Amino acid sequence: MEDKLLLMKEKIKLLNEANKAYYQEDREIMSNYEYDKLYDELKKMEEETGVVLSNSPTLKVGYELLSNLPKERHEKAMLSLDKTKEVSALKDWLGEKTGVLSWKLDGLTIVMTYEGGRLTKAVTRGNGEVGEVVTNNAKVFTNIPLTIAYKGSLVLRGEAVISYSDFNKLNQLLPETEGKYKNPRNLCSGSVRQLNNKITAERNVGFYAFSVVKADVDFNNSRISQLNWLKNQGFSIVEFKRVTQENIEDTVRWFEDRIKDNDLPSDGLVLTYDDIKYGESLGTTAKFPRDSIAFKWRDDIKETTLLEIEWSASRTGLINPIAIFEPVDLEGTTVSRASVHNLSIMEDLELGIGDRINVYKANMIIPQISDNLTRTNNIVIPKHCPVCGGETLIKNDNDIKTLYCTNDECLAKQIKSFTHFVSRDALNVEGLSEATIEKLIAKGLVKELADIFHIEKYKDVITRMEGFGEKSFNNLVNSVNKARKTTAPRLLYSFGIANIGLSNAKLISREFGHDWDRIQNAKYEDLIQIGGIGHVMANNYVKFFSDEKNKVIVGDVLKEVEIEAGPETRSAQIFENYVFVITGSLGHFKNRDELKALIEERGGRVASSVTSKTTYLINNDITSSSGKNKKAKELGIDIITEDQFLQMLNSEKKD
Repeated sequence: MEDKLLLMKEKIKLLNEANKAYYQEDREIMSNYEYDKLYDELKKMEEETGVVLSNSPTLKVGYELLSNLPKERHEKAMLSLDKTKEVSALKDWLGEKTGVLSWKLDGLTIVMTYEGGRLTKAVTRGNGEVGEVVTNNAKVFTNIPLTIAYKGSLVLRGEAVISYSDFNKLNQLLPETEGKYKNPRNLCSGSVRQLNNKITAERNVGFYAFSVVKADVDFNNSRISQLNWLKNQGFSIVEFKRVTQENIEDTVRWFEDRIKDNDLPSDGLVLTYDDIKYGESLGTTAKFPRDSIAFKWRDDIKETTLLEIEWSASRTGLINPIAIFEPVDLEGTTVSRASVHNLSIMEDLELGIGDRINVYKANMIIPQISDNLTRTNNIVIPKHCPVCGGETLIKNDNDIKTLYCTNDECLAKQIKSFTHFVSRDALNVEGLSEATIEKLIAKGLVKELADIFHIEKYKDVITRMEGFGEKSFNNLVNSVNKARKTTAPRLLYSFGIANIGLSNAKLISREFGHDWDRIQNAKYEDLIQIGGIGHVMANNYVKFFSDEKNKVIVGDVLKEVEIEAGPETRSAQIFENYVFVITGSLGHFKNRDELKALIEERGGRVASSVTSKTTYLINNDITSSSGKNKKAKELGIDIITEDQFLQMLNSEKKD
């Protein structure tokens, strides 16, 4: 008994660490397969011994609350669902009843409250009893109705999710999160729990309702009627099917066939009794409601041979082990690699080159290793970083071992500079995302900025990379070659000099006649004479171009690019030392960028927010109660329309 209790404590410790990493820190330290296996083993031991320890994850649900968001206790506890991987178990559970079978969306469960037809409160599931109030964030979900036709008191539950397509786009737009957010669920959790709902709004979070907690409405005792009613109120609802014992097996297969095309992250299905009163009469266990059950897909596991461990360095310094194995067909695709996540998982699996391993796709999507059948444990942990050759260090945090590069100058840690170099406002190399750059650096194909112009030499390597083929490689090479022709402001901005944004790069280039030699050798005294360039900017600028290492980097890039001649005539600098802010819709210009370019061409600057340094706020709706209008009025800053701006421009031209 004592040995069993010790083993139970070990499993509880591992499971709680995995929960903490997943729910609080938005990272993974073990695969879903390993977690479910540990959980099931613990649950079985608890049943055998009759002992359930107070910190057992079989008793707890959700994450512990760590943020500064307000907390609120749920009127009705939110329990997790019991689960099965057997369709036959679903069939037995349903019996002679009618059921509702739907996707089990993998996001963040939210309780929404509407009073008088308006959204008044949104609270996360939290730990099941107490959640975080995220009302402001919920109001900017992409598909949430802020007002509904029903004017009574409504409480409903649903799942906040970020689609796979949006997740992939956001990974490119938000490179700072790439090391942190590994899947849509983690990004969604981080997005919904922001203190600033502007960030939430930018993340394209969707909400899908799945049940009504409270409403004075006659649903004819039917969950299906309940869902259809929610749909008629303007809510997006989770996709569902009506099932009985006769059709449930076919319906499960129907969902399974659609996994690959389902853009919303899901980790299984949920089966609920359509009969509301019957479901409620069953009550709950200490952990599970009895009116619903979750179905997890039985993993398609294939045996293969481990060929090598590839060590992948990231911008955080973390070096992850990637398992490369003989290709196998899983869920309709050929798979040959899977992340092992960290050294602890690699050691637990006792991986060795030539080992026979079992691989599967977690939730039919993410390749994982489920088991090692031969366990030779012969992997040598590298003492040197695969990118820079610097010494590595094994860190042990909460018994989770990870490998890091100790060299601060490691190229992998400087991926941001490469990403900035090819960004839209810099050299604009389309198709070269941060993730792709990270792979090119990890493989040693790119060691400095100028190397990006020579990736055509590595066609054989790049076309074998995940996500690349002949067509995408050719598109990338064409984009690189197109970027060779650039302008002085773009090139100057591309080097990422501290505090030198695109607007300042344009000011400096204009001042020195778009002559790169004059731009690169500009003196501090000349720079501070330019309106908008301060002492800190000038110091950073001179320091950058004086650094010997930077001189080599810039020189090598100059050998690869052609700088277009600047404008032949310089427009009168009528807006010199003026700072404009643009808001609202425009009538005379195609977009804000066109108006911004005109202002900058005439010596002005365009800022994103109204401050005491703002000269004019351009807004065609002067009476608007927008935040920028209010701020401008508070500070005594003139608000002008587009027409008034054009009058200023034309009057100066006449003079």
